[in-house]
Amino acid sequence: MSTPPRRTEARPRTLRTALLAVAGICFMTGLAFASVPLYRMFCQATGLNGTTGRGVAAPGGVHRQIEIAFDANTSPKLPWRFVPEQEQETVEIGARDMAFFTATNRGAQAVTGTATYNVTPAIAGKYFTKIQCFCFTQQTLKPGETQRMPVIFYVDPKILSDPDTRDVQTITLSYTFYPVDSAKTNS
Repeated sequence: MSTPPRRTEARPRTLRTALLAVAGICFMTGLAFASVPLYRMFCQATGLNGTTGRGVAAPGGVHRQIEIAFDANTSPKLPWRFVPEQEQETVEIGARDMAFFTATNRGAQAVTGTATYNVTPAIAGKYFTKIQCFCFTQQTLKPGETQRMPVIFYVDPKILSDPDTRDVQTITLSYTFYPVDSAKTNS
């Protein structure tokens, strides 16, 4: 008498497939949540899309100068007037410098805004380093209030040795202010 063929158990294979599917979903969900901070870190490290870096202290001037242009914009949903105090400034590469922007709330109630920024040409972003900036935190202005907002920065001397940036003569630092809670300003 022959023994009946042995049935392979389908349950372990199904369980393994289900566990792999759950692990894949968990991984993809984690990646989705981590993608924004990872992208931000990547942009700051590489200067991608004109993203600037953050620093603690300037390395010191190298007796070469570069022109910095300042640009200021506001979202139509934000009732602020936002302008640079100087449209352009010549700075020493490697030296610490400071520029001021002025914001005035023209609305009838207090409004909190946050600034996004970039540098053009984008390739120069990795050499433009901010030490301190109003764009690092949210800003709240009362009705009619005007506030001076400083940015402390330097241009890294490595810009001079990069073949892609050594001919850059002007860097434009651009800010755009948006309301923090756009849902409230839309209604």
